[in-house]
Amino acid sequence: MEESAVGPQSPARLRTTPTWLLSQAAAQGHRLVADGFGALGVRGYHYRLLAALAEVGPTSQADLGRRCGIDRSDVVAALNDLVEKGLVRRDPDPGDRRRNVVTVTAAGRRDLRRLDDALDRAQDALLAPLSRRDRDQLVRLLSTLVEHHTAD
Repeated sequence: MEESAVGPQSPARLRTTPTWLLSQAAAQGHRLVADGFGALGVRGYHYRLLAALAEVGPTSQADLGRRCGIDRSDVVAALNDLVEKGLVRRDPDPGDRRRNVVTVTAAGRRDLRRLDDALDRAQDALLAPLSRRDRDQLVRLLSTLVEHHTAD
């Protein structure tokens, strides 16, 4: 199979399908975000959890996992990392001692701003060939697709 600069050359009829194009763009976007977060010693799960906590405030581990769409065991492992780095606190829930309430710390908020900057750089790198107007239109179109299929 002939190789291109970005990997195996797919059949032309496939390269013009929206599903293939979306998956290729998503893969490139994932690499850019992972590289940006990796340079800061963080993974995507860490960002999702910090962003959710900053948005909703203190919440239980279980609710946090559901909100972020992360499996319970992965939430625990990622939170362990964040607690170890001093980015979140995990405290017993005063109303139900069987649950933990997770809170983002001041250091976590600072790190989240650095991660937001890394995420912005990844978006800019991915969308560099597009004008601001085209970027806005792409986001609108993708949002429509996601919202439509999420409602199903």
